[in-house]
Amino acid sequence: MEHINVVISGFDPYEDVTINPAFEVPKALQERGIWDDSQDSTNLSQDVEVNVHAVNIPVSFAKAWPLLRETLEATKPDIVIATGLKHSARSVMLERCATNLMDAAKPDADNATPRRMPIDEHGPAAYWTRLPLRAILRYFAKQGIPSSLSSDAGTYVCNSLFYSLLHWTVNRENVLAGFVSFPPINDDPHAERGLSLDQQIKAGQAVVRKAVWYYLHPSSGNILLDEARD
Repeated sequence: MEHINVVISGFDPYEDVTINPAFEVPKALQERGIWDDSQDSTNLSQDVEVNVHAVNIPVSFAKAWPLLRETLEATKPDIVIATGLKHSARSVMLERCATNLMDAAKPDADNATPRRMPIDEHGPAAYWTRLPLRAILRYFAKQGIPSSLSSDAGTYVCNSLFYSLLHWTVNRENVLAGFVSFPPINDDPHAERGLSLDQQIKAGQAVVRKAVWYYLHPSSGNILLDEARD
């Protein structure tokens, strides 16, 4: 049986958010695992043991990445999925790109507000995700999970963490990594914005399953960076 280690990160609760999906989803995946009641054609549960390790990190430019890196070095994961909350999102957002820019419109947890500064002065302008976005989007569409692509994770702590994570993977070709932004929690079945926590947990489980499948069966047909067509 194949053994796959997965780290999924989320952020500490926000002061102005009652329930933070980027806190609840990683915790749920660690407690429940990645299998749900839906029919997933990957049939991974018979062949693969997936260990999920969740870590919560502060909304801090200075502290977020060092804490996640410490976890990665301790767990030696095959797959890393960072998550965050995007207040304006109407659905699960799959982030395609991390840009080399910090431009905070509000203070972080340490009251820092870096403006128009590079994350890494010697780093490239951007990195692309390593997650199989096409496969994830197709599965979400079949399961009725609202989702869409996002060109980048903004310029706040989420993007800074995403960029540092992908920079870390440069010399680790066998590690998949990416970022998923969750919308606010909204239990209204006809909500104009946000999704229920249950939907978001199922989405998180599916992202991990598809990443595991791609890790074991890499195919360029599952990658989607520049376009959204099949």
